[in-house]
Amino acid sequence: MDFIKPSKFITLDTRPEPIEIDWCRTAVVVVDMQNAFVSKGGMFDIFGWDISGAEGVIENNRRILEAAREAGSKVVYLKMSYDPDYSNSGGPESPNWHKELGLVMMKKNPEYWGKFVTRGSWDEEICEELKPQPGDVVVRKQRYSGFAGTNLDLILKTYNIKYCIYTGVATNVCVESTLRDGFFLDYWPILVSDAVNHNGPSITQEATLWNVEALFGWVITTEDLLKAASRK
Repeated sequence: MDFIKPSKFITLDTRPEPIEIDWCRTAVVVVDMQNAFVSKGGMFDIFGWDISGAEGVIENNRRILEAAREAGSKVVYLKMSYDPDYSNSGGPESPNWHKELGLVMMKKNPEYWGKFVTRGSWDEEICEELKPQPGDVVVRKQRYSGFAGTNLDLILKTYNIKYCIYTGVATNVCVESTLRDGFFLDYWPILVSDAVNHNGPSITQEATLWNVEALFGWVITTEDLLKAASRK
């Protein structure tokens, strides 16, 4: 397996300023694009959370992943997924047990116990439009951040990754949590503003975009990312 690849530098038209990245040291980190959060019949849909923005976000993710694979970047999927006995949820003494949405909704609605964000359920699977391809990496996580209690850092270091392009849901929860932790580990974060979708009022999306642009990384649109990827 070829872990170290030749360099392929491109300049991204990011905010607040352009940055140069090496496509061959870049991973697209797709956060929680699973049925629970973006599909009809998933947890968000069942309990009335707005998924109207999911269609556009799915399409932008599809285009980005196609370009990334063609350019030689690594694709890493994260998904919220507990073991069926919930031994990795933290239990009642963990704040995760009381705040993580899947656990909260299942406790409030016992008829759905085991059907949301649980290993082996349809709800935890990546949506059909974005199914992982051979060579992609899938990391199961049990906290909002993809780095918390997982081997994500080891995987990225194994593939010599320096730059992380973040897409997925929810912008203000799992995407931002993962991006921040990656920043603290010295991965360069790039957030694709129209390939992410928030949970809650629109101000939460605006707040995360501001946080990233001003304090934690760089922000780009799908079109500008694809333009850069297409340059010879």
